[in-house]
Amino acid sequence: MKAQITLLNKNLFLLILCQGLFLTNNVTFIAINGLVGLSLSPSAWMATLPIMGYVVGGALSTSIVAKTQHQFGRRRSFQLGLLIAIISALICAYAAFSSNFWLLIAGTFVAGYYSANGQLYRFAAAELTVASLRDKAVSWVLAGGILGAVVGPNLASWTKNSFSVPFLGAYLTLAIAGVIGIILMQFIHFPVEFKSQQPLSAGRDLKTILRQPVFLVATIGASLGYGVMNLLMAATPLAMQICGLPFTDTALVLEWHVIGMFAPGFFTGSLIQRFGALKIMGLGVILSLVCIAIASTGTNLHQFLLALFLLGVGWNFLFTASTTLAMTAYRPEEKDKAQAAINFFVFGTMAFTSFGSGALVTTQGWDLLNMGSLLPVLVTGLALIWLRVKKGPSQLKHHP
Repeated sequence: MKAQITLLNKNLFLLILCQGLFLTNNVTFIAINGLVGLSLSPSAWMATLPIMGYVVGGALSTSIVAKTQHQFGRRRSFQLGLLIAIISALICAYAAFSSNFWLLIAGTFVAGYYSANGQLYRFAAAELTVASLRDKAVSWVLAGGILGAVVGPNLASWTKNSFSVPFLGAYLTLAIAGVIGIILMQFIHFPVEFKSQQPLSAGRDLKTILRQPVFLVATIGASLGYGVMNLLMAATPLAMQICGLPFTDTALVLEWHVIGMFAPGFFTGSLIQRFGALKIMGLGVILSLVCIAIASTGTNLHQFLLALFLLGVGWNFLFTASTTLAMTAYRPEEKDKAQAAINFFVFGTMAFTSFGSGALVTTQGWDLLNMGSLLPVLVTGLALIWLRVKKGPSQLKHHP
């Protein structure tokens, strides 16, 4: 009798915990870097430059990460990213202690390497189970971000006044989280067959991969979906402070936003298997539009809370389905360069929106920021319609 294959094995469970630590780092950075930046920056519009440094560092690290993944394999490359996370957190801690704005940007820029590594956890998840369960594996690893949803904002709130320097304790705690991540990663076994044994030039060239309609739309969905989410999320702590709301309210809003981002991960994979990636991406677009509509109605706590929660759920559907759609457009020997390309566009978009969020919310206000986010959401929706018409449902499950 054939043994029953279960989804949640030891390796996948540990990777879920690592994803939680990754999102703890990510969410804490989003929660505090804009506020620390605002307190240290020469001008208010520069407040989110530390957040921009984080994503620019990630964008520039994607090709380096692809090479380290290829040369050292998943585990060693991921551990290197966690080591960088520790170093960057300590740099940021010293920058806050010494009131050095530019060093803070440098620290978050260095942290971008860890971010580029962490973005590959979802792809690695598909390698820890059988092909028939990979959609669910990706979804469950993304769901591990719930740990970051709970720990990240509360970590920022609990440690805000641990030292005389605001948020110094948060940066130091993130360094400890990096150490824990390195230890957990040591016990994850990534199958040898998924470690690339061929040069990065193996398979089709990157231009050919990028020209595929399926890969193109998956990249648009992932990058613009992440970009809009980042635009609104990075601006939220600043907007709420400008509106006179306390940081405890900001932490609550970010907590429910990140819960919205990752709680659906427990069933998003099943929804994708049942309805298809395009329909779930479309649902993500609709929820993003509803979020913008609610955010435009006012700046009370309940409006921030509901809008950011729906933004998180919409992002989950759009990003998870984009990831699974992209995996149908490249071959195993092409995975390193294809995944690096997607992450490059994701980080590039986030870099633009990170800067734009601070500049817009401090000069033009929350309402205009929300109106500006409509365009990328509509572009994503049109891209989905175009692919549906061009390829047809039956061809979207084809593997190259």
